[in-house]
Amino acid sequence: MKEEIKSKYQLVVGLEVHAQLLTKSKMFAADSTAYGNLPNTQISVITLGHPGTLPKVNKKAIEYAVKMGLACDCEITRTNIFSRKNYFYPDLPKGYQITQDRGPICVGGEVPVILSDGTERTVPLNRIHLEEDAGKSMHLAEEEDTLVDFNRAGTPLIEIVTEPAIHTAEEAYVFLNEIKKLVRYLDICDGNMEEGSLRCDANISVMLKGSNTLGKKVEVKNMNSFRNVVRAIEHEHERIIGILERGEEVISETRTFDAGTGTTASMRTKEELNDYRYFPEPDLSPVVISEEWLRSIQSDMPALPRELRKKFVDQYGLPDYDAGVLTDSKEMALWFEKLCQKTSNYKAASNWLMGPIKSTLNESAWHISEFPISTQTLADLIGLVDDGKVSFSAASQKIYPEMLQAPGEGALQIAQRLNLIQESDESSLIPVIQEVLNENQAKVKEYKSGRKGLIGMFMGKVMQKSNGKADPKVATKLLKQLLEN
Repeated sequence: MKEEIKSKYQLVVGLEVHAQLLTKSKMFAADSTAYGNLPNTQISVITLGHPGTLPKVNKKAIEYAVKMGLACDCEITRTNIFSRKNYFYPDLPKGYQITQDRGPICVGGEVPVILSDGTERTVPLNRIHLEEDAGKSMHLAEEEDTLVDFNRAGTPLIEIVTEPAIHTAEEAYVFLNEIKKLVRYLDICDGNMEEGSLRCDANISVMLKGSNTLGKKVEVKNMNSFRNVVRAIEHEHERIIGILERGEEVISETRTFDAGTGTTASMRTKEELNDYRYFPEPDLSPVVISEEWLRSIQSDMPALPRELRKKFVDQYGLPDYDAGVLTDSKEMALWFEKLCQKTSNYKAASNWLMGPIKSTLNESAWHISEFPISTQTLADLIGLVDDGKVSFSAASQKIYPEMLQAPGEGALQIAQRLNLIQESDESSLIPVIQEVLNENQAKVKEYKSGRKGLIGMFMGKVMQKSNGKADPKVATKLLKQLLEN
C-alpha cells in the first residue's frame, strides 16, 4: 500500500490480554490446574456445572489479581461481584462463564513502555477483571468430529484490557512484553504463550487523522506469539484502509489469524454486550477486600522491572541499555543484584552477564538458576582482572570455561593451575621487551621516525614471547619508555 494513502489514517488498537493465574486449583472449584495431564482428568461436577453444585471463590486468585492491579497503578475495587456471561461454545461446559461485568477488581491504571528508539510512553488501561477459562476444542487430522478437553475449564484468568490508545504495532509488541515481565516478576503467571497461559486478542480500527470519531473495529483472535500479534495488526491496518478507500463499510466482526500466510479470515460477526445477557452470579456472595487484606498483599509485592531499571542506572551507574537487558528477566535481575553484593565493578558484572554468561545459558538451554558458577566465584574472577593478575581475554576464554567444568574450584586456583597469572614485575618484563626490540631493529627505526602505530605490533610480540602473561598496562608503559630512549 502506498505510504501517502496509509498516512491519511490513524491506526487505533486496544488489546485484551488473558493471563492464566498460577494457582494450584481452579477459580471456583478444587480441581487441579496442572498443565499437560491426560484430557478430562482434572474435572468435577462443579467445573462441569452439574445441577445443585455451588462454586466457591479462590482466595489466591483474588490476591494475584490485586497484585497485578497494584503493579499497574489501578484502583482496587473493595467489593467484588461476579456475573454470568451467557454464550454457547462446545468447550464451555456450563453454557455460561463466570466473570466480572460492571465491577472489575482493578479499574484504570497504566503500563509504562519504552519503544525501540528510546521513546517512553504510557499505555492506559481500562480495567483488569477476573474470570474463568473455557475448555479446549481439539481438531485431529482427518477426523470429522471435534473432541473437547475440559481440564482447562475453570482455570483462573485475569483479563487486562487497554484503552483504544495504541497506535503502532511496535507499541503493542512492547506493551505485551512488559505485561509478560510483570506477571513473571509477580509470580502470578508463567507468561508462556505456547502453552496458552498468556493469550492476546486485538481490537483494531482506523480513523482519519484529525478525527475524534473511532472507526468500526474488528477483533483478531488465535495469535500464539507476540510477533504474530504484530503481523495481524499490520495486516488489518492495511486491509481496513483498503476497504475504506474503496468506499465500502467495515464489518464489525471476529477474525482469526493464519500464521502461515500472515492474513486474517472472518469467523463470526461481533457480539454486542447485550447478546451475553449478563446478570449477577446468584451462587456467589460478594468478595470484600478489607484494608488489612490489601495491606497484606501490598507488603508481599516484589520490586518491579521499572523500579529495578531505575536502581541499576542510578545506584549501579549502568547505561539504560544494560539496565533494560538485565531486568528483562526477574531471575537474571536478582542474580545480578546478588553479584553486585560481591563486587563493586558493576559494569564488569553487567558485561559478564550480558556476554559470556548469556551465551552459555542460550547454548546450554539453562535457566539462570541452573548456572553452575556462584556469584562469589565470578566476583573473584572479576577481581583478578581488575587487579591486573589476568587479562580479560584469559579470564573469558580460558578460566571461565574451566569454571563451568569445575565450579567448585576458585578463580585464582584455576588461573595458577593454567599458568595464566600476568607478570607485572618490571624487572622481569624489561628483558623480554628488550629482546623483542633487539630482534626488530628495523621496526624500531621506523617507530622512531614517526610510525607510532607500530606500538601494537611490538606489544603483540611481547605478549607472544611472554606466553600471554605480560601485564598489558605495565608492558605498554615500559615498551614506550625503552623505545623513546
